[in-house]
Amino acid sequence: MDGKLEVNGDVNDEKQNHRPATIAAPTNPMVTPLLNDLYQFTMAYAYWKAGKHNERAVFDLYFRKNPFGGEYTVFAGLEECIRFIANFSISKEEIAFLREILPPTCEDGFFDYLQGIDCSDVEVYAIPEGSVVFPKIPLMRVEGPVAVVQLLETPYVNLINYASLVTTNAARHRFVAGKSKLLLEFGLRRAQGPDGGISASRYCYMGGFDATSNCAAGKIFGIPLRGTHSHAFVSSFMGPDEILEKSLKSHDGSRICEDFLSAVQTWLSKLKRLSILKGVFGDTNQSELAAFVSYALAFPDNFLALVDTYDVMKSGVPNFCAVALALNDLGYKARGIRLDSGDLAYLSCETRKFFQTIENEFGIPGFGKTGITASNDLNEETLDALNKQGHEVDAFGIGTYLVTCYAQAALGCVFKLVEINNQPRIKLSEDVSKVSIPCKKRSFRLYGKEGYPLLDIMSGENELPPKASERILCRHPFNESKRAFVVPQRVEELMKCYWTGNADKKREELPTLEENKERCAEHLDQMRPDHMRRLNPTPYKVSVTAKLYDFIHFLWLNEAPVGELQ
Repeated sequence: MDGKLEVNGDVNDEKQNHRPATIAAPTNPMVTPLLNDLYQFTMAYAYWKAGKHNERAVFDLYFRKNPFGGEYTVFAGLEECIRFIANFSISKEEIAFLREILPPTCEDGFFDYLQGIDCSDVEVYAIPEGSVVFPKIPLMRVEGPVAVVQLLETPYVNLINYASLVTTNAARHRFVAGKSKLLLEFGLRRAQGPDGGISASRYCYMGGFDATSNCAAGKIFGIPLRGTHSHAFVSSFMGPDEILEKSLKSHDGSRICEDFLSAVQTWLSKLKRLSILKGVFGDTNQSELAAFVSYALAFPDNFLALVDTYDVMKSGVPNFCAVALALNDLGYKARGIRLDSGDLAYLSCETRKFFQTIENEFGIPGFGKTGITASNDLNEETLDALNKQGHEVDAFGIGTYLVTCYAQAALGCVFKLVEINNQPRIKLSEDVSKVSIPCKKRSFRLYGKEGYPLLDIMSGENELPPKASERILCRHPFNESKRAFVVPQRVEELMKCYWTGNADKKREELPTLEENKERCAEHLDQMRPDHMRRLNPTPYKVSVTAKLYDFIHFLWLNEAPVGELQ
């Protein structure tokens, strides 16, 4: 389930003969040919009725604008698309349902045709998953019989749209938080249904998060899991008398503390007597202390306490420290605290001072660096604000704003016909941003002297590709005055073949989730800082060759109707 191909037969045979290996079904069993818009099936019937259903078509999947007011996007969802196409078939039950919903005038031969189709005559070219991508550049190019490829449109847009959006959202949170902070995805309870939750965990991890609270995602994708306890656990205790089993074996197993509660209470008294802490706290909440002791007895190696149920500095932090110090005496090291409300910058700084005071006063190495995790409806803006205020948070637990992509509802992927029967097609619009770029194309990324990408450029399939150290004219697809000569230091072709159907071509192996995560981090590191900044980022240039520019505008004038004034 981690993205590696499940191969039946000899791996070497598959590589030598380029025969398709067996690929697992989509992660979500609801991803079937019926996960589709009705008009895809009505168009398929109309193609079939007209005898056009086997005409060779080329479609581009791309988006028109980067999300979240930024200037980059991270491409995700490719693996699920390949899983879908590799297992594409319409069952007898699905055919029966289609007979019910389509008009009774639809001929029986069409349903026989549907039952026999697969994607053995389809080819898919795509930019590798986890790559940084930009508007207008095709993320995927799908070639095949027009009726079959039309049936892939809605599932593909569905599988790419949210995946790329939430991966980009995660990458943006990682950029603001910085590389040194631990990022935890806590969004399952607020996600848009079960699949929204599973997808969010997977793609947030790809986008730079370190772990998730989602156990199902941990099982399916191998994502590290993190979690402690809620306020309900703390408030469920009434006092120390509820702790019946008080013994705890030391970390090395050499001894047993028969009354761990008493050891904790002794440490709490020592803290209270410290002159340097006078005025910080008085009598702490004893039910909270009981909850912390109980949790430490259950998880002495992984003790992390939620400290804001009653009062952070007057109760939660002192109670945590007393338990952590008692654990330390037995050879355990407490993980830290979690703050879920209040002024996170101030409270984290005060907590760090408390920890450092204990390290200095009692000579306990490393206690001052005990972990501080913050949650509480965090987003890009709050992370940025915390950075500007100054804080001592080591890890952020982020949920609602991350997984729901609260700042933007959708990426807006589209799937446009660009060629049929080797004839280029163009979609025109009064809104220039919605004009499609026709014909089968190749895409390249040109790198400059400093190692940063300069721009992406599209060319016609049969044009000579750009070469390093050779000057090339790069043109804006639609604006005549925007053009520049570029001498790239390195040229990278973006699209690779991921599905060959029955064609005798080599295809790329699907990477694992970890490999996609690494690619995402590498690509983000390659980008020029001014393209990445949160406010007023510099737009990244997307261009076409001079030859493709001329062809686009020739076809535009050829296809656009000529008005007549009277």
